[in-house]
Amino acid sequence: MSIRHLIVPEDLTAAEIEAVFAISRDLQEKFAAGRRDALLPGRVLALVFEKQSLRTRVSFQAAMTHLGGASLFLGADTGFASSRESIADFGRVLSEYVDAIVCRTKAHATIERLAEVSSVPVINGLSDEAHPCQAMADIYTLRQEVGRVNGLTMAFVGDGNNVARSLAVVCGLLGMRFVLAAPQRYQFDAAFRRHLAKILPAAAIDETTDPVAAVKDAAVVYTDVWTSMGQESERQERLAAFAPYQVNAALMAHCPSALFMHCLPARRGEEVTDEVIDGDRSVVVTQAANRMHVQKGLIAWLLGHA
Repeated sequence: MSIRHLIVPEDLTAAEIEAVFAISRDLQEKFAAGRRDALLPGRVLALVFEKQSLRTRVSFQAAMTHLGGASLFLGADTGFASSRESIADFGRVLSEYVDAIVCRTKAHATIERLAEVSSVPVINGLSDEAHPCQAMADIYTLRQEVGRVNGLTMAFVGDGNNVARSLAVVCGLLGMRFVLAAPQRYQFDAAFRRHLAKILPAAAIDETTDPVAAVKDAAVVYTDVWTSMGQESERQERLAAFAPYQVNAALMAHCPSALFMHCLPARRGEEVTDEVIDGDRSVVVTQAANRMHVQKGLIAWLLGHA
């Protein structure tokens, strides 16, 4: 049986995402009832992180503990993606010690190379191009809150970044419409658009410069920081470009039944106001909580406990 990785959301089919969700739902219900079934005793998960993390790190470590296994957090001191040794040598050796690897890296090519050489599943915990675990947990959350996702619209108001790209793919796979509202310069690039057309030719994925038009009829309005890690030199330019795209009460008034989502951490007062992120329609804490539940399902699925 070949090793399965999750580097980008489209590494999974719609049916496989639903299988992960089914396991996640079962384990979440048992967790709520006080049960933490040890499905993976003795298994070890390595977390190789080049970037800071709260939700990704803690949710994966907690998930592995609940499953009866252990986790190892490996930071810069291991020499990953440095001049100390090649990624190939690092990955081949690490694969001898652990059962799966979560990698949070700066360059997407780094995690692609790690997956090429690894003999155990590699999970993308964030790269500059994709954040599949975040996107899956978000759609799982939306289904919990609304009861379905097929036919709904997600409006992403902000930068066409790694989170937006992954959400567009998961929405397309599961029959949701996705619309990105951003200044033209910060919308999806041509290469990603061609990729979407190839893998999801029938998907309803749109882009606009008008945030009001984007959120009309949306079931959920989503935003993220305007300046991600590694883009600090662009901060002032981005603040000016995205100023009309703040998710505030005035924008949310155009979709009075829509939920609000944010992958966190948020820059309050920039991309979103306190009134919205702390409001009754905000599900940001539920999203964060579901990272653990969906990743628990993903680990169990990847390691053969379907």
